[in-house]
Amino acid sequence: MSNAMYNKMWHQTQEALGALLDKEPQKMIEPQRNQVFIFQTLATFYIKYVQIFRNLENVYDQFVHPQKRILIRKVLDGVMGRILELKNEMVELELTEFHYFDDILQDLKLAPQQLDIPIPKYFLKEKLEVIKGREKILAQILADGGIDTSDMKYPVKSIPFDEAVKLIQIAERARQGRLRALFMKQIYLQEYRAKQSKMLGKKVTDTWAAALRIQKVWRRFHQCKETEKLREEEMIFLGMNPPPLFNEVSATVIQAEKVDRLRNEVQIKHEEDYREALVTIKNDLKLIEGLDIKENLQDQIRHWFIECRNLTGTFPEYPDIEEGGSAIIFSNKTIQQVIEDVIANQEEEEKNEKKKKKKKEKQPKNTKKQKKGTKEKNKEEDEKWKMSPSLFLPAMKEGCNAYKEIWMKKDESWNFSQDYDPELIKEEKRKEVESEIRIQVDELMRQELENLKLAVDRERERPMKAGKKKDKKKGKKGKKKEKKAKKDKDLTADRTIESLYKELVEEGLLIPALKVNLSDYIGSAAVHEKAPLVKSLLLAGPSGVGKKMLVHAICTETGANLFNLSSSNIAGKYPGKSGLQMMLHAVFKVARQLQPSVVWIEDTEKTFYKKVPNSEKMNEPKRLKKHLPQILKLLKPDDRILIVGTTRRPFDAELQSFCKVYQKIILVPRPDYASRYVLWKQIIERNGGVLTSALNVSCLAKVTDGFTQGHIVEVVKGVLTDQRIRRQIHKPLTAVEFITAITSMNPVYKEEEESFKNWYAKTPLGKKRALAITRGSTEKAKDKGKRKEKKEKKAKKKK
Repeated sequence: MSNAMYNKMWHQTQEALGALLDKEPQKMIEPQRNQVFIFQTLATFYIKYVQIFRNLENVYDQFVHPQKRILIRKVLDGVMGRILELKNEMVELELTEFHYFDDILQDLKLAPQQLDIPIPKYFLKEKLEVIKGREKILAQILADGGIDTSDMKYPVKSIPFDEAVKLIQIAERARQGRLRALFMKQIYLQEYRAKQSKMLGKKVTDTWAAALRIQKVWRRFHQCKETEKLREEEMIFLGMNPPPLFNEVSATVIQAEKVDRLRNEVQIKHEEDYREALVTIKNDLKLIEGLDIKENLQDQIRHWFIECRNLTGTFPEYPDIEEGGSAIIFSNKTIQQVIEDVIANQEEEEKNEKKKKKKKEKQPKNTKKQKKGTKEKNKEEDEKWKMSPSLFLPAMKEGCNAYKEIWMKKDESWNFSQDYDPELIKEEKRKEVESEIRIQVDELMRQELENLKLAVDRERERPMKAGKKKDKKKGKKGKKKEKKAKKDKDLTADRTIESLYKELVEEGLLIPALKVNLSDYIGSAAVHEKAPLVKSLLLAGPSGVGKKMLVHAICTETGANLFNLSSSNIAGKYPGKSGLQMMLHAVFKVARQLQPSVVWIEDTEKTFYKKVPNSEKMNEPKRLKKHLPQILKLLKPDDRILIVGTTRRPFDAELQSFCKVYQKIILVPRPDYASRYVLWKQIIERNGGVLTSALNVSCLAKVTDGFTQGHIVEVVKGVLTDQRIRRQIHKPLTAVEFITAITSMNPVYKEEEESFKNWYAKTPLGKKRALAITRGSTEKAKDKGKRKEKKEKKAKKKK
């Protein structure tokens, strides 16, 4: 796509966003009671914002104009925030993490794929060098310490030298035996053919009969091939089989990827040119316009002094540096407007004094009755639902206004290469230069104002008292800061982040994340959409559903560090209370410094055990139980740190403390039929398998109901050995091979699935949902009863 096409996409997306921002405030004001209507409005806004997000993310990734990208990034962040807000509204309304959008998608004429939220590419692009450098350092520390990550995953037992030699000898002798057997087979076949020729003698065979036989064999073979080809063409025509080069990458796609790479290079160059221009243009403005700006500011402030003196009889108080200086008074205002503000302030002060006197004279009576009336009104208002105010709408509106003012009708015929616009930089930098010069001018004009007061008014100033008051206030603030400093004491103030990073890696608390993309995570898409929403997240589900894989995928997609604070991993490390405090301090200090970070607690139910088993008492699995809630309180909104817990036995934990730590709990279910069908196909292909008509994938998906992703991966890897992959040409894969391998495994039985559902019903969100369902059923019963009574009354009247 060319720059013009991306410009067109941006303009269309901005128009759609503007229309959506105009509609949304109307819906926020209107209170509603119908839950279905409320959900439809929320879901419609959510889907439309997702479409806008997808387009903006694509435009931001491919635009090369640096100033446009700054504006798009601002709007993009606002849209992302609004999507999360709407998602939260839907969760609170329906009291479930999973929502049904099919009807709305059908109304909007959208495909289900268009509802997927892509991971923004700039998450990794903007800090690619930092991530690569961190990976190199991590690998170097592991290599220097003799810690091999492959050994950690798949432990291999070392064997003595003599046994290794014996194994090599056995393998070599077997190879030689196979070669000898093949050679002997060839000799035997030669001797057999010689015997056959002697027995037949010099008997002449009929050449016509031989030719006829060859023709029959050839025609049969040729016809079979033609029939197969015709059948394949028919299946493709009916849409039951994909076309021949369906999975191969076309030349146009390769060319498009090449253009994308070139565009990224241009993007980087334009960004560098823009940063250089910011410095050079600012310096040029200082030299050329600096003196004029200084003189204009001085004249403006002097005029203000004189006008205030004429109107009020005294010179005004000059604002302090902390308050902002003269910028507070003259920000986007003319001198006449400033004078008008001074007069208005005087009038307001007089009015306020009069009002205070009137209030003291009049005292309200019958307050209790008023309170009762207001309470009843509030109850009625609470029953109606209103959309909560958004924190991101103002930012999006600002972005839309900036787009309309600057870019909507801007002529860019001169800027074919989409480089930076120097005039826009001048406008921005002129303000910065003015603010810098204003600081200097304020110092001069304060002195000038003091001289004027001494010369004209002959008034004695009282700076000492004001200074003392300020000092007292500062003293109080200083004490508060000292108290905070004592609470947030840095235990490792004398150590560098690099040394702490190295220590955590050597202790096995900071581990390398596996290279897993969210596109590799096959299953419910609604699970990984919600991963980065809150400070703490719990993934609960049976073993093999992909909980660990999802944790690694979060780290890969966001470029996050992975800290492992599982009870089994921290057992025996940093002993004692002081040691534990030091460990947590070091982990979260490094996590904050190198954010984004993910703190993973595997088998997190052990940290909140109801009763610790005797076999695990030595490991002290409940070490973090008291500290985790405190850590969550210390995490600020700006900290991009996510605590993720994974558990396959959540019912072994104390529910109250468990739910306090984990703000969001997601139940990861076993895969359904559709997911299993996709799983079988993709995992077989990824492991070198070829899908043919002989392999009934639908049958496999149906038979393996109850089995998880982990089971399917294990079976496929077990069946598709190197030898079996080579033999596929002569013997295609069949469903029986996989079914026989999976029979030895235990599926997720209904009892286990029910236990997860029962446990989830006891969580805060599960309880709310259960209450809502029971209330809804009772209300329906009451409505039915009222209707019956009305019908009976009508019938009696008729009689």
